[in-house]
Amino acid sequence: MCGRYTLMKPWKEIHRLYNLTAEYLHLNTAARYNIAPTQDVPFVHVGEGGDLEVSQGRWWLVPHWAKELQSKYPMFNARSEDAEKKPAFRDAYKTRRCLVPADGWYEWTKGEDGGRDPWFIHLPETAPFSFAGLWAHNTTLDVISCAILTAPAVAPIDRVHTRMPIVLDQSAYDGWLDPQTPVPDAKALLGSNLGSQFEFYRVGRQVNSSKTDGAEMVEPI
Repeated sequence: MCGRYTLMKPWKEIHRLYNLTAEYLHLNTAARYNIAPTQDVPFVHVGEGGDLEVSQGRWWLVPHWAKELQSKYPMFNARSEDAEKKPAFRDAYKTRRCLVPADGWYEWTKGEDGGRDPWFIHLPETAPFSFAGLWAHNTTLDVISCAILTAPAVAPIDRVHTRMPIVLDQSAYDGWLDPQTPVPDAKALLGSNLGSQFEFYRVGRQVNSSKTDGAEMVEPI
């Protein structure tokens, strides 16, 4: 799963990752070290005109048909194995696929004292990357939202957790985002991921509180 992540890099690096137009060159985004579900996050998707757009949305998908903001089920992650069949994610999977920029995420193991020990997972040099995601616009509640797709963890991440977010290779970006890509083809693109390239190390338990943020979140211990 993915319950916290980071977006520390300057926005110009994110802009370069997607080759966005000049319109999105100077977004006012501060470094974030402990992004949690229900917070607003940026994501990239295809707009009505066919160009890439950046939207801000709630990291907890609210389907277009939902009548309430919250759900009794966690909606910040979607299982890639069957998300296209689930009522909550089915419509988004067809035409509203997105990329969620990040440069790391956290997973937890059980400490010797029974507490939760967080690990920071990242690419070499904490290079920015993209989670495969789904997004929705609920006009009744006037909320834009997104979810991150997950899959069984691969080595070496499986030493920390049984599941992981899907981090797409750049070669799969266009096909994943294109609303014309059929669902089976889009699902096949999820195999183009960077899972085996990640590294991780232990960080302090201050990460465990979603109310904390700052560069100390990613300092190794």
